[in-house]
Amino acid sequence: MKAALVEQLGQPPVVGEVAEPQRGEGQALVQVTAAAINPIDISVSLGKFYGGSPEVPYVMGNEAVGRVIEGEQLEPGTQIWFQPPARGGFAEYAIADEGQAIVLPEGTDHSLAAALGIAGLTGWLAVEWRAHVRGGERVLVLGATGVVGLVAVQAARILGAAEVVAVGRDPEALRAAADAGATRCIQLGEDLGGPYDVIIDPLWGPAAEAAIPTAAFSGRYVQLGQSAGPEATLRSGDIRGKSLAIMGFTLGHVPREKTEAAYQRLIELASSGDLKVERETLPLDWVGEAWRRQQDSPHRKLVLVP
Repeated sequence: MKAALVEQLGQPPVVGEVAEPQRGEGQALVQVTAAAINPIDISVSLGKFYGGSPEVPYVMGNEAVGRVIEGEQLEPGTQIWFQPPARGGFAEYAIADEGQAIVLPEGTDHSLAAALGIAGLTGWLAVEWRAHVRGGERVLVLGATGVVGLVAVQAARILGAAEVVAVGRDPEALRAAADAGATRCIQLGEDLGGPYDVIIDPLWGPAAEAAIPTAAFSGRYVQLGQSAGPEATLRSGDIRGKSLAIMGFTLGHVPREKTEAAYQRLIELASSGDLKVERETLPLDWVGEAWRRQQDSPHRKLVLVP
């Protein structure tokens, strides 16, 4: 079968032929119909992921959507979103753990389902499950020109935030955040205002250093990425002086039932037009181009179609 292979860390993936994966107990063989590329795919392939990188060559892809070919619990033809247990989503076929896969509602657009996976769930659950945003609160979203940030902006709006402030480095891309419901847009490096009850941060680095002083008393700061740098220097007074809670977030720590409920809600909201995710589909043969574009923050979800 065709698959996207990382043959050398730091080099773009190439499409090659590999053996079809073999399912084990509790697993399903899936024909992949769409697979989204994510920052974690880039980080792992560059050898920069904090959790390490697999031995090369390996098949890329931390999530995919497809149709079950055979399984133990899932019937053939069942349409699912899943995260392959050992990566491998950028291929014609992949393996899904049946207990972790989420069945798609009938008629769901597969490229949309892929776009709402890791990125959509991260943006939504950081706001709903980790920050517990409540009606009337003020929310600051860093990195609001990326897909995760744009979903976070919309999640805060849908959950009733009184003010949703979007921060990004690209003034033109910030227009999408305004269209998504941000009440105010600020270019990165400008005065952030405040105080904010909740701050959503996929950036860290200097952006975090600027944002943390804007937190309100007893505010919640959710840290979910390091696109602007892996380190930040923080002042003790900005944290203890406000009883600020700094909380890490990673999708793998969310309970299965919470992930499924959030994903089903995202599909419903996006299908009805209440939540928007800009996406672009590319053939699997273009995986090298997608890999390069993802590193430049494309402001849309890139979805590979085998």
